[in-house]
Amino acid sequence: MKLFQMNKDELLDFKNKTQSAYDSFKALGLSLDMSRGKPSAEQLDISMGMMKVLDDGNYSDSTGFDCRNYGVLDGISDAKKLFAPMLGVNTDEIIIFGNSSLSAMYWCVQMAYTHGVLGAKPWSKCDKVKFLCPVPGYDRHFKVTEFFGVEMINIPMTATGPDMDMIEKLVAEDDSIKGIWCVPQYSNPDGICYSDETVKRFASLKPKAQDFRIFWDNAYCIHHLTDSPSYILNILDEAKKVGNENIVYMFGSTSKITFPGAGVAFLGASKENIDALKEALGVSIISYDKLNQLRHVKFFGTYENLVEHMKLHTAVLAPKFNAVTDMLEAEIAPLGIGDWVKPEGGYFVSFNSLPGCAKRIVQLCKEAGVVLTGAGATFPYGIDPEDKNIRLSPSFPTTDELTKAMELFVICVKLASAEKLLSE
Repeated sequence: MKLFQMNKDELLDFKNKTQSAYDSFKALGLSLDMSRGKPSAEQLDISMGMMKVLDDGNYSDSTGFDCRNYGVLDGISDAKKLFAPMLGVNTDEIIIFGNSSLSAMYWCVQMAYTHGVLGAKPWSKCDKVKFLCPVPGYDRHFKVTEFFGVEMINIPMTATGPDMDMIEKLVAEDDSIKGIWCVPQYSNPDGICYSDETVKRFASLKPKAQDFRIFWDNAYCIHHLTDSPSYILNILDEAKKVGNENIVYMFGSTSKITFPGAGVAFLGASKENIDALKEALGVSIISYDKLNQLRHVKFFGTYENLVEHMKLHTAVLAPKFNAVTDMLEAEIAPLGIGDWVKPEGGYFVSFNSLPGCAKRIVQLCKEAGVVLTGAGATFPYGIDPEDKNIRLSPSFPTTDELTKAMELFVICVKLASAEKLLSE
């Protein structure tokens, strides 16, 4: 029986039984963290061979450049060749940054604020700056624009990506809208892949603001959970077809491929965008960590090897994601008190509770020893208008820990839902 079909006495009995199960879990004294999408120790072990690739004493790339020294601002040529296919760009359309793609995104926003985009007025001198934010979305994207005082506008997600009708209308009418955050493949947290039509419509946008940029964070483009993965169109290729290639900045990294905090990040864009960004970058830094770039090049050798490497991650992650969605299907679906998308890739499962229950569910889990991402984190300013979205991060716990955490989670969903229905 669906929970909302129960009469008051049935609902009260359900609540009391669920409360008893919750109290039993609370007595276990659990201490589990599912708050961030961190790779597990088992995943980190997959790349440990990288720590030995420089033991041969050869610190030069294929051009003979000594990677221990200053120079090569935008990344060694071998690293460009390795990572350019990941973004689908040419080697003159990529900059190799340090260890964080988020830092690269922050820097691009910062440069737009202080110096403008390709000769346009600096955003800091504009009366107002706005960003479009597909929701639910990535909390750290929203924190960047919030830090700069940007007004953020929620854009609902659909099964094919953000609401493009809304986006096209807004950017065509308002020149204070300067950008949009996007995670186009296996979106954070919904796991949605943008459709071909969505990508083409993004590439063909005609914003009133000439300095409008799509921040295309393709963080999960090779993070598949199945043997028949989904792929999306290359937005830069599509933008070139319509003479709109300057509209997009594309980002990626190896943070969840090798070592978070010690990976390699990169930005892909049109040649004109790249040249302008390189000029600014050269003022702030002489070069990033080229030995780390070389480590990645020697470890992988080719992009094809990198793709094969990801299958090792899939073998670790897929059973964990199945554990989460199987539990939801068995315990929540029959009661009609939540919905979710079973992702084919990425790092998250996005769960929607009954409206008004997310904060309570997260609180109940925390009190019983399981820490989740805060309710509201997937919306700008931390405000979920319906208080229903919860981002689940299955990657870090062991499978046994994850199973125990999900047993508690579904109990908390049931309890919070019963409380909500009884209060109405």
